[in-house]
Amino acid sequence: MSTQATGRDSVKVWDPLVRIFHWSLVGFFFLAYFTEDEWLDLHVIAGYTVAGLVGFRLIWGFIGPRYARFAGFVSSPSSVIDYLKRMRQFDVPHYLGHNPAAGAMVIALLLSLIAISLTGMSIIATEGQGPLAATWFATLDANWLEEIHEFFANFTLLLVLLHVAGVFFSSLLEGDNLPRAMLTGYKKYHSEAVDADGSKS
Repeated sequence: MSTQATGRDSVKVWDPLVRIFHWSLVGFFFLAYFTEDEWLDLHVIAGYTVAGLVGFRLIWGFIGPRYARFAGFVSSPSSVIDYLKRMRQFDVPHYLGHNPAAGAMVIALLLSLIAISLTGMSIIATEGQGPLAATWFATLDANWLEEIHEFFANFTLLLVLLHVAGVFFSSLLEGDNLPRAMLTGYKKYHSEAVDADGSKS
């Protein structure tokens, strides 16, 4: 799929569904995170929404457009390490899609959110409710599940904070406003831009 240029200075990278997913996930994750104790019903609704969003992203990662696909931004561990080293030297190439470190963060966030969703639904299952109520998950210890659920919730929050720091640092290094790009879908065009595999975009 060719990149759509709107002019000499910008190209469309992020499709509408990726952008809607991204900002919806931000909102519903924090809604779930801050409503666990006082508003349990709202917490559960937000949690199911997060699970649905993650499910969509997994599918979209295989059938979506070029820069939404996992094949377009999942890099080898050595590529991620090399990119992080170059960040320390303030010398990184410009990526139209996710850079290798950002791609690794996407995968880490998705895996952590899957763990949160699965343990959350399992907790409900131990009470005889939810889609896992008639499964093996309903036989697990609820206290143990709650500990794991809370761990991954806090771990995800840590990943989010690292992600935000990485986004702003990469924005400075690459000379692009990455948060704005995830709002508008457009990034600055660079003739020397590369893909996650190191090839020219």
